[in-house]
Amino acid sequence: MSQQGGHGVMRSMVRDQSVLDVRLRGDTTRRVLGYARPYRMWIAGFLSLVVIDATVVVAVPLLLKNIVDQGVLLKDGSVVVRLSLLVAVLSVASAVLDIAQRWFSARIGEGLIYDLRTAVFAHVLRQPTAFFTRSQTGSLVSRLNSDVIGAQQAFTSVLSSVVSNSVSLVLIIGAMATLSWQLTLGALLLVPFFLVPAKYMGRRLSALMSTQMTANAELGSRMTERFNVAGALLVKLFGTPTREEREYAVRAAAVRDTGVRIAMNRTIFVVALSLVAALATAMVYGFGGLMAVSGSLTVGTLLALAALLSRLYGPLTALSGVRVDVMTALVSFERVFEVLDLKPLVAEVPSSVRLPAGPVDVEFDGVGFSYPSADEVSLRSLEAAATGDRAGGGPVLRDIVFRAEPGQLVALVGPSGAGKTTVTSLVARLYDPTVGAVRIGGVDLRQASLESVHETVGMVTQEAHLFHDTIRGNLAYAKPDATEAQMRAALAAAQVLTLVDELPSGLDTVVGDRGHRLSGGEKQRLAIARLLLKQPQVLVLDEATAHLDSESEVAVQRALDAALEGRTAFVIAHRLSTVRGADLILVVGDGRIVERGRHTELLERGGLYADLYRTQYFDERTPA
Repeated sequence: MSQQGGHGVMRSMVRDQSVLDVRLRGDTTRRVLGYARPYRMWIAGFLSLVVIDATVVVAVPLLLKNIVDQGVLLKDGSVVVRLSLLVAVLSVASAVLDIAQRWFSARIGEGLIYDLRTAVFAHVLRQPTAFFTRSQTGSLVSRLNSDVIGAQQAFTSVLSSVVSNSVSLVLIIGAMATLSWQLTLGALLLVPFFLVPAKYMGRRLSALMSTQMTANAELGSRMTERFNVAGALLVKLFGTPTREEREYAVRAAAVRDTGVRIAMNRTIFVVALSLVAALATAMVYGFGGLMAVSGSLTVGTLLALAALLSRLYGPLTALSGVRVDVMTALVSFERVFEVLDLKPLVAEVPSSVRLPAGPVDVEFDGVGFSYPSADEVSLRSLEAAATGDRAGGGPVLRDIVFRAEPGQLVALVGPSGAGKTTVTSLVARLYDPTVGAVRIGGVDLRQASLESVHETVGMVTQEAHLFHDTIRGNLAYAKPDATEAQMRAALAAAQVLTLVDELPSGLDTVVGDRGHRLSGGEKQRLAIARLLLKQPQVLVLDEATAHLDSESEVAVQRALDAALEGRTAFVIAHRLSTVRGADLILVVGDGRIVERGRHTELLERGGLYADLYRTQYFDERTPA
């Protein structure tokens, strides 16, 4: 057995045996075949080439027999030349077949990867925000990478291996038995000496590789946490680089030591299989040579048997692990299906309508809301710790009724946890109400197309997110076809154009990971510029100035004033001084609207709003 063949067998034997204990769902195979259906003609052509190639591989040793017996021993040069040319033609044909197989395999495999990745990516983007707060990003990315690639192997490497090895095995054993059933039987008696060590070493290598993968995952997570801006800053502030280096070195040493053990076990594995193959070859030459001496076997037959024997044990050992290969691929498919089967809480109905253009009103009609349970919005397998209470919470909003007229500014105030952000989340249709209806322009949002909701409603939160891209790229995310003049107009309205013009690269300046190259106020103003470029008719501002210093707050507030002009807007603010000019102030307490009115009206009533306002006014006036 060649070193390359030994490594091929090893890859088949070291797969995780635990997949055999997994109970697949009844419809998994049917769904897998559904993904293969668009490629059925490609798969048929691919398998045809695999069968032809396996036949060619067996034909060459038989031609070698005739070259020796009918050409060399009989001193017939024409036979030698003719059959040698035929061997050369078959070798070229085998090379062409290998290239064609690789093309078919790549076409099918990459097509399946594309189908699965785009399906999972699009599906995940439709999940509620609670899905992302519970799921580990690394586990989710793994579904898009490792599991998708593992799934496509069902129709490429696994399928081709099963068909090729099965055809090869039948043809090789048939050819050997035809040439000499005695030597064929002797060769098959040595099969256990292949399979037993292969199974043992396969389980050992599988355990070591699992340990190495876990250790590498821990290293990757550690680097991800330390190599972002916030993590690196924390390490520097707490003065722990030396400790970090020491702890990383310990983990890296564990990966190194496991890698050495894997390398040695692999070497022993391949050498052991090669040794058994060499002993089998020696047996064939020994007994076959004696048979040739006695005249019961020709020299050409002996050489053909030896050549066929070298092709026998690889397919045998690979097929012994085919159940693990198939289950590994099916489990990968099932893990992908698990994500695809998690239904989004917010879905578009088939008969959806577009929200009306122009200024619109927003109405809450008897709205109640409870956050969904963990099992409704997430998967246990994607969470770091899927324990604890997974039931849904109690009502967060109760009987919310109000109407914001077109162009009105509505302020939501109240204690933390009262339900203010939940109200704005329903406006943006991040969730659907449990009871009642939310309407924009008279249309129930559950009947509106998601595209028109996203076009109509815009939001700026207290922590504006910017992609690791240029300022131009971040702005274009709101409007891909925006011209530079439109971008500059939005930046000017957001009070940030002067800053951008002062940067060396202007609009092409890269803002860094999460915009960390900019200050908090600058990020907020860029986020507002992005919102203005989108030109939504309904604005939601969730504590957009909460964590800014006084100077930045003034600049952002001016930008907000420009953004709010002529639009229906909802503003959440703990600083009540910023919402005194609101057309309608809704005071939210314990999930209900406990007061409503304008600033002066609410102060005169002496209720919760008045208490909150006086408390803040007293705190601001009290010297530190």
